[in-house]
Amino acid sequence: MPQLFRFGEYIIYYWSNEGRPIESVHVHIAYGIPSKNGTKVWITRSGKALLANNNSHIPERKLNILLRFIEANSEEIIASWREHFETADFYC
Repeated sequence: MPQLFRFGEYIIYYWSNEGRPIESVHVHIAYGIPSKNGTKVWITRSGKALLANNNSHIPERKLNILLRFIEANSEEIIASWREHFETADFYC
C-alpha cells in the first residue's frame, strides 16, 4: 500500500493489489490509517479528481480541499502509478 501523501490527519494512498485487470488510476483517502473502505477518487487523463465514493465520510469542506490537493499533485500521482503498475488507464 504505497502512501503518496499525508495531508494533516489524512493519508492519500493506493493499494498495491488493485486486481486484474488493474483499475483506472485512482487514490484512496483515509483518516489516520489506510483502510480498504477509504474514500475513492478517480484521476482523469487531464488531472482532474472525480469523487467515486466518500466511504470515509470526510466532511465536505475538507473533502473539497483534499480534491484540490490531489488535482495539484495529479502528475506525481500518475507517475507513481505508472512506475508501480507499469501501466496507466484512465476513467475518463
